[in-house]
Amino acid sequence: MIHLTPWDLVIASGLIILLAITSLLLQLNISRQLIIAAIRNVIQLLLIGYILKLIFNSNNLLLLGTIALVMLLVAGFEINARQKYPLKRWIGFKIGASALFLSSFTMAFLTLVVIVAPTPWYSPQYSIPLLGMLLGNTMNGISLGMDKLNQSVYQQKLIIEQRLMLGQDYHEVIKEIRSESVRTGMIPIINSMAIAGLVSLPGMMTGQILSGTPPVEAVKYQILIFFLIASGTGFGIMLAVWMIAKRLFDDRQRLNLELLRVKRSY
Repeated sequence: MIHLTPWDLVIASGLIILLAITSLLLQLNISRQLIIAAIRNVIQLLLIGYILKLIFNSNNLLLLGTIALVMLLVAGFEINARQKYPLKRWIGFKIGASALFLSSFTMAFLTLVVIVAPTPWYSPQYSIPLLGMLLGNTMNGISLGMDKLNQSVYQQKLIIEQRLMLGQDYHEVIKEIRSESVRTGMIPIINSMAIAGLVSLPGMMTGQILSGTPPVEAVKYQILIFFLIASGTGFGIMLAVWMIAKRLFDDRQRLNLELLRVKRSY
């Protein structure tokens, strides 16, 4: 394996700085977010590198569970962070975290116990990377689905209220918006699966090949990961969209937009 030097990373960081300067000159309003994200990326990855070294050496289930809980809580918070019409903080957090837990953790547990079956089943070498990939991709899908649902409901509020006044059930009124929200959230993973091997080499597969794993073995793991991510993302989005749609209407089937913080910008 070819080891990277700090200078190699400095060269890569220069590209981020160049992009930030260009976006600033073009007034794209993403420079600050880009730099903050890059700084967080460096700090978080360096920190997790040392933490993973500790976990791998200890193989402690309690420590592993603590890390998994922190990952879930952070992902649940980030789901609601950059939406145009987010739910009020704790409502959005609870829905996002619940959908993540029921989908990603279920998929990870099934894989560790039934499919890969390492010894012990919670082996950090397998459980943490697997859970991280599932949480990250499922988080993106749920966030997109929730954002699409909230935007559509707010923008079509007059149409929705008129249909409710005509006697339509809220399930019927929200059905099309709900379906479109799930489709929107699933687009990234469907695109990734469709072009894998033809347009791009997925990250996990590339990493394994670079570390010396035989290509065919790396491909098998990547197929497994794709299917797990797609399943977890799909079920997670459905759960989140269903929970939000239920909360957006009261017992008398009236639209309740007080759950949305409509004045928040990107």
